[in-house]
Amino acid sequence: MAEPPGDRILVTGALGQIGTDLVGALRDRHGSDSVIASDVREVPRHPLLEDGPFRLLSVLDGDGMDSMVREEEVGEIYHLAAILSATGEKKPELCQRVNVGGTITVLETAKEHGLRVFSPSSIAVFGPDAPRTAPQVTPLNPTTTYGMTKVTGEMMALNYWKQYGVDARGIRYPGLISWKSPPGGGTTDYAVEIFHAALNERHYDCFVGPDTRLPMMYIDDAIRGTIELMEAPTESIGPSRGGYNLSGMSFTAGDLANAISERVDGFTCEFKPDERQQYADSWPDDVDDSTAREDWGWKAEYDLGRMVNEMLDRLNDQS
Repeated sequence: MAEPPGDRILVTGALGQIGTDLVGALRDRHGSDSVIASDVREVPRHPLLEDGPFRLLSVLDGDGMDSMVREEEVGEIYHLAAILSATGEKKPELCQRVNVGGTITVLETAKEHGLRVFSPSSIAVFGPDAPRTAPQVTPLNPTTTYGMTKVTGEMMALNYWKQYGVDARGIRYPGLISWKSPPGGGTTDYAVEIFHAALNERHYDCFVGPDTRLPMMYIDDAIRGTIELMEAPTESIGPSRGGYNLSGMSFTAGDLANAISERVDGFTCEFKPDERQQYADSWPDDVDDSTAREDWGWKAEYDLGRMVNEMLDRLNDQS
């Protein structure tokens, strides 16, 4: 493996839900100038464009990524650029091109320059044949294009480690709940949209049914878990490196609506399942994250009650 050009951090897809929080956490940890946010577009007045370096970059542009890594002296890439589940089913060719092609670009760049890589996976890798509490090791037979791209990403991360020594690591993110950025086209986005609707309209039409139970995680836990994984010693990372299960909390859409109604006077929720219901039904109710806990000491801190209070308080502070 080559020696990396430097020790700065590059984040692809930085203006998305995870990137908005992760870039801030990394800049707090390493200094603003040490973390380069990148995306295929600019968003006017976005804080990441003002608080540190930002570069336009497509993850499908191998030459552009190679040049950026060399010129910006990058040693580590957090590869967040992706087409998410609901959007991916509407545009499957784009989903495959970005999710698989972009990951190949990043891993090839990492191989060439000796970089460490974080490449996230998702609970969408599981299919309807997975146990309702999905273990770390189980057949992965997703029914969605998005899930298939994430299975491919996990396999590539492991293969690049075995064949080329690329230190690639990933997490099977559950549904992520954040107050800082808007939803990005995922099936679990109801758990973000419902908070904005509760505060603004006092009503929400939910696109999954009340008994739909899915693994979820508050964004602070997800960011902490991501950084803890990347900072864990190489010898502690096992064969699940391409996509560790992480468990935060598991609740039904009805549970969440009831928890919000206890805090927001007059809030009502009507359940109107659409095509996203079938995606949710193909995923497990919960995941077993004992491998992550044993390998590198993972432990969630937020449960449903604490998460609901935090989301409502933070969103109220913004208004």
